[in-house]
Amino acid sequence: MTGASRGIGAAIARALARDGWPVGINYRTDHRGAEAVVTQIEGQGGRAVALAADVADPNAPDELFSALESHFGGRVLVLVNNAGLRRDDLTPSLGDEEWSTVLDVDLTAAFRLTRKALGPMLRARSGRIVNISSVVALRANPGQANYAAAKAGMIALTRTAAVEVARRGVTVNAVAPGWIDTDMTAEVATDLLAAVPARRAGTPEEVAACVRFLVSDEASYVTGAVLTVDGGLAA
Repeated sequence: MTGASRGIGAAIARALARDGWPVGINYRTDHRGAEAVVTQIEGQGGRAVALAADVADPNAPDELFSALESHFGGRVLVLVNNAGLRRDDLTPSLGDEEWSTVLDVDLTAAFRLTRKALGPMLRARSGRIVNISSVVALRANPGQANYAAAKAGMIALTRTAAVEVARRGVTVNAVAPGWIDTDMTAEVATDLLAAVPARRAGTPEEVAACVRFLVSDEASYVTGAVLTVDGGLAA
């Protein structure tokens, strides 16, 4: 899974490992964080490997899948697209670089990885793809036009791909977290929590529990869905 060295990604990696999945911990720069997640998983009897790659690189899917298949000796049948970044600014002053950087990492990379994953999954007639979107794809948040566009595009990608591959035993779903207590939200004004009906932030583990379900056999008839984990923010 991508972007798994900390926060939501690390929680998902640990949850899937507890269910017996061997997990690839992708990271771009946080080597120490990724290795810490690997150590945690292995300490609980699971299998994991840290894989450095910038998902915005068009060559990243081939490199990541080759490394995973070589390390674990089998096809990749679960993909979680979690890698993401923000470059916030109001639309009138949002620059081209801030726009394209966020779209490249948060949306285009997810598309390329999904495209790469679907080949083996379709041949195996089995597979799970879960895309980590955001509540801002469903509810406007000023200053995040680029991030919202990327996360909304991820939902559209999810639904379209789901319909295309449903006959072959492959599901594609999205999870849209709201305010989750992570490093990414720590820099945002906490008074925004007043808009959350639950009046609290969510935890990475609560998001991971939803991904865990979508990856499970019990979710084999769930595809094209968008599961919000937001304390009612998008209701």
